[in-house]
Amino acid sequence: MNPELADSPFLRACRRRPVPHTPVWFMRQAGRSLPEYRAVREGVPMLAACATPDLIVEITMQPVRRYGVDAAIFFSDIVVPLKAIGIDLDIKPGVGPVVADPIRDAAAVETLRPLEPGDVTYVTEAVRALTGELGATPLIGFAGAPFTLASYLIEGGPSKSHDRTKAMMYGEPRLWHALMDRLTGITIGFLRVQAEAGASAVQLFDSWVGAVAPEDYREFVLPYTGRIFAALADLNIPRIHFGVGTGELLGLLGEAGADVVGVDWRVPLDEAARRVGPGRALQGNLDPAVLFAPWEVVERRAADVLARGAKAEGHVFNLGHGVPPGADPGQLARLTDFVHETSAR
Repeated sequence: MNPELADSPFLRACRRRPVPHTPVWFMRQAGRSLPEYRAVREGVPMLAACATPDLIVEITMQPVRRYGVDAAIFFSDIVVPLKAIGIDLDIKPGVGPVVADPIRDAAAVETLRPLEPGDVTYVTEAVRALTGELGATPLIGFAGAPFTLASYLIEGGPSKSHDRTKAMMYGEPRLWHALMDRLTGITIGFLRVQAEAGASAVQLFDSWVGAVAPEDYREFVLPYTGRIFAALADLNIPRIHFGVGTGELLGLLGEAGADVVGVDWRVPLDEAARRVGPGRALQGNLDPAVLFAPWEVVERRAADVLARGAKAEGHVFNLGHGVPPGADPGQLARLTDFVHETSAR
């Protein structure tokens, strides 16, 4: 890694080192809120875009050019590795990932083969091109966590209650563990491909894991997230762990082995620092809905996030979830500048 990149505010904050200003990036910063994104995606299905290196590069770069954020997030989708190993699925506009044949038995679990680097050559090509173009700006690789992937595969698509997922977890634990074991291997493979091609950090998204109680997380999820972070330790890059609705799980998310714990907007960062415990940086956690309020509200709320984040050993400013599709890019540009100027040491 070049010295200028290693010394970037984002990587320094992840490693709990002093920073010239609080670094900022936004989950889903590359996406529907940007007119230039809508222009390049016109008529191109999501999964096709995620498999086209020049489109991945362009879409990943768009928010970096527009906002001057401190990190880029690799443009992809959590179901890309599942598609790459032959799962029949599609991302339906306005719905999300839809799986043709949901996984409900041992025979279906057996169809989940390991991910090989050759399955996702477009990822390697895009990451290499991006690291060349980004220079001193870090690139964050990402993957969906096994629980969230399992939920899509079992339910057949998005679910509010995750009833079938939990029914397998509680009622067929051997099947559940077999499924999670396979998904863990696939996730490790996908993150390693990105890191070995040049990503400077990785983020594990567990979008739906907030549906699980702490004792169930410890039994049915933690062994697998822990295995993922342990399998990436030799890469010596920051590992970020984020889930939605995970206030009751924050200590366990830290225990899983991430260097940085992402916090959604429901728990203030000073309280999150207490729950996560020492030895971890925090990422977050402005409520994305605040972006639709007048600027003086955004400014006040962002200042509060920065003040509370100062109680953590390291802080990366972000939203508490992804940028909403209808957000004004002007608000995000102004917010990036505000975070940089207000936190300048």
